[in-house]
Amino acid sequence: MIHKKAHERIKEKEDEGVRCTKDVRMSYSEAAEEILKRLSTEQKIWLMSGNIDWYQLGPEKLAYSMTGENHYNVRPLLAGGIEEEGVPAMGFCDGPRGVVCGNGQSTCFPVTVMRGATFDTELEEEIGRAIGREVRAFGGNLFAGVCVNLPYHPGWGRSQETYGEESFALGAMGAALVRGVQEEDVIACVKHYAFNSMENARFRVDISCDARTEQEVFLPHFKDCVDAGAACVMTSYNRYKGVCAGHNRYLLRQILKKEWGFDGFTMSDFNYGVLDTVEAANGGQDMEMLMTHFYGDNLLRAVQAGFVKEEVVDEAALRIIRTLLAFEDGHREYGESVIGCREHRELSRRCAEEGITLLKNDGMLPLDQEAVRTLAVIGPVADVDITGDLGSSRVRPAYVVTILEAVRTYRGVQVLYADGSDLEYAKEIAGKADAVVLAVGYSPSDEGEYVTTKKSENYTGSDGGDRGDRLGLHESDRILVHEISAVNSRTAVVLVGGGMIMMTEWIHEPAAVMMAYYPGQEGGTAVAEVLFGEVNPSGKLPFVVPYRTADLPKVDWFADDQYYEYYHGYTRLEKLGIEPLFPYGFGLSYTTFACSDLMASVEYGKLTAACRVKNTGTRAGSEVVQLYVGFSGSAVDRPVKQLFGFMRVTLAPGEETEAVITCPLEKLCWYNPVSRLWELEEMNYEICLGSSSDSKDLLKTELWICGGQAKGGF
Repeated sequence: MIHKKAHERIKEKEDEGVRCTKDVRMSYSEAAEEILKRLSTEQKIWLMSGNIDWYQLGPEKLAYSMTGENHYNVRPLLAGGIEEEGVPAMGFCDGPRGVVCGNGQSTCFPVTVMRGATFDTELEEEIGRAIGREVRAFGGNLFAGVCVNLPYHPGWGRSQETYGEESFALGAMGAALVRGVQEEDVIACVKHYAFNSMENARFRVDISCDARTEQEVFLPHFKDCVDAGAACVMTSYNRYKGVCAGHNRYLLRQILKKEWGFDGFTMSDFNYGVLDTVEAANGGQDMEMLMTHFYGDNLLRAVQAGFVKEEVVDEAALRIIRTLLAFEDGHREYGESVIGCREHRELSRRCAEEGITLLKNDGMLPLDQEAVRTLAVIGPVADVDITGDLGSSRVRPAYVVTILEAVRTYRGVQVLYADGSDLEYAKEIAGKADAVVLAVGYSPSDEGEYVTTKKSENYTGSDGGDRGDRLGLHESDRILVHEISAVNSRTAVVLVGGGMIMMTEWIHEPAAVMMAYYPGQEGGTAVAEVLFGEVNPSGKLPFVVPYRTADLPKVDWFADDQYYEYYHGYTRLEKLGIEPLFPYGFGLSYTTFACSDLMASVEYGKLTAACRVKNTGTRAGSEVVQLYVGFSGSAVDRPVKQLFGFMRVTLAPGEETEAVITCPLEKLCWYNPVSRLWELEEMNYEICLGSSSDSKDLLKTELWICGGQAKGGF
């Protein structure tokens, strides 16, 4: 029976249009405590343990299950639950590019890095609601797809699963997904906490960094998701300063639960996400998922022997029970008809349209259907499934529209096709065509979650895994770009991949270049719409593209130990005074925009920056106005500037509007490792608004801000 106070709280929040906030969940504490009193130690530990026996599944079956029809998450994975005591089971559904459950059903959205390129939190929240509905339709109640790991180096194979290199953007977009998912009464699980940005070595690598790097670079986005109400956090495989993240007392008990006030429960990553029964339980790991190695009977024996106190088990069980009660009580229900429905597919297409990032255009695009009667479509990824890797995040939609299929739907345009394997034939059709679309880039063999050790022609010698320092195109793709561009000067290169791709060697050759990432099941349609001008591109790079790989941080991809420095991405290049090929936040349009009349002020603990934005071109389009703050007057080492806000505006030709962006002053603080306080310096801050991180694209002013300090932030 649910406590009366909880029902009152639910009704109150429903009236406000909000459900399952922290306040709502905490109102279930009394009911959860009443249940807890009736449970045996064995029952409490059952709630803390995954329901799948490793010895029944085995490593070979697990590897197959990632790709087979009867895959590991074909239906929600159930864990815990005690029906007779009114404790619902947890129904786990993986992500993040949609719901992993089913075959030929779920909506496959663009990968997270492409959603990061939209810089559209409202859209991401809408995607969260769609995903939440599909989770419920499958019978699940938890979505483990809020991935906010920061790619310290773009060679990380799973960069596609996160929103880009910038901590502020990671937090803003991740928080939006949390809100959307949980609006549908589905638990949002944030992962992988923390310091996870190496794939092949993830099970053994020990990460270290200094206190400021920890607090200012790698943890803020996780806190943003917790502050947004995330009810579950999944820990990572790696170690942090010698201790497995799955039972790192400092990360779990000190920071997450004490300093951040996290009220939900933690779970380990699947299969050896913890490595010691006693350390994991005492360290603050509430649940070992998916397969139980160290909890279950091992945890029971540890409790009986006195190595783990009963109150530790009680705390974990209480967190799990309270959360499940809150989300399951009066939850929304959806039928299977919402899974992969038209509305969700259209949302996937709209996201791809917003995320496609135009990097170069020498007047070739958009293609004129009247002038382009013959179009050559060439390349190894022009007619293949381009939805992302084949690991645990793989979504199996009813269909995938390829670039070739979409282009062929344009009437009056004759399409010639070659996959590029026969170079001479590709050059032949390119020479006959009025224009060329050349689709090159990566595949699941090149990057993604590490799945097998099968040898193949790729960068890592594995299916998936890190790209490491090999960040450019395959040699065969570079040859195609060179040869096809020489044959036809009207060549547009479409880049497919899950992260940054080096372009220095060939960027000068084609007439146009666009980044399509892994654009989801409707991605081919979106690419074609942008090519032919039905959609005006508006995506912005969620990472910097350097001229040289040497400008990136040093990483030993097979190391047992890796040190993370304070600077990475665009902040590293700016600090070193190195100009990038393309700055962070860069992206072209088929129209032009002008920003003017910058104003900035501080009031009620917030920085507010505003400017006028005008569409100065001839097409309707969208611009992403970005707020950067500079710290040249700082007494401590700070970035030249950092992103602290963004706003998407859509304008008709000649239309003008005001863009207003606010940022809490706490975001401008630096962490003092001596006092363990967050400090806001009293000084002039450079306030910058514009279209990218490049100084040439920014309006600038200075603003004096008074300082102060606070424990755990302002």
